[in-house]
Amino acid sequence: MHVLGITDHDSPPDALDAAVDRVVDRLSREGRVGVVRYDATIADGTAAFPDRVPAGGDVTYELGADGDWAATGTGMRVEDALASLADRCDYAVLVGVETARFPTVVVGSAGAADANPGRRPEPIAAVETAADLDLDAVVGELEGAEPYETLDSLVARVKRSPRADRAGAIATFTGRVRAKDDPDDARTEYLEFEKYEGVADERMAAIRSELEARDGVYEVALHHRTGVVRDGEDIVFVVVLAGHRAEAFRTVEDGINRLKDEVPLFKKEVTVEDEFWVHDRP
Repeated sequence: MHVLGITDHDSPPDALDAAVDRVVDRLSREGRVGVVRYDATIADGTAAFPDRVPAGGDVTYELGADGDWAATGTGMRVEDALASLADRCDYAVLVGVETARFPTVVVGSAGAADANPGRRPEPIAAVETAADLDLDAVVGELEGAEPYETLDSLVARVKRSPRADRAGAIATFTGRVRAKDDPDDARTEYLEFEKYEGVADERMAAIRSELEARDGVYEVALHHRTGVVRDGEDIVFVVVLAGHRAEAFRTVEDGINRLKDEVPLFKKEVTVEDEFWVHDRP
């Protein structure tokens, strides 16, 4: 699922809603769209961290006649709302949240792109009104961005395999950010991953294809996040659909080992005391 943030900055009345309507209508031509709306007036303080998705309260899901989902209300984290959409939607539109994790459209003041310099990437579009949006360009930028995946969304994907009726096992691996190796270590705040563009994706696709060629293995899903991944968050997933548990377990282990050894990903570690690129350390 691809996630697009839409926020406003000193915009005219109803400009944000008009932009959301135009974007959702355009994305609906490509696939199923979920909408999550965030109201900063009920924030619990996490909105102070623009690279984290803030929390709200109870979220109510509504399924319209067109099949699109809407999540609104209080009591549930926006991250949880996105996770619940990830295995059923092709796109999610996140309204009212400024975050470095997802591509973002800003509606309103032309200076919105510089509202918080150095804290997040430039928006993929910054426009005065909804009518100024180049929707085809927005879709192109969104399709080129890293998709949002969860373990559940990847498991749901392999279950849809045309060979799923022959499978008796699903094995998974989840790698996450470890705060410390030893009790006395400085606490890791986050890891930041960069990939060798093009080469990393090609190598991951090749690994997946080679693993799926094994006898008794029917579907493999691999996903590694890039950008900032904070302490306790998930980094990487390997999911294998197989005929029996032996093939599933063996392929999961080989999958994560090959991903770590063969895919060109560069990791920066930021602790409370220091920051460094891991490949530069002896």
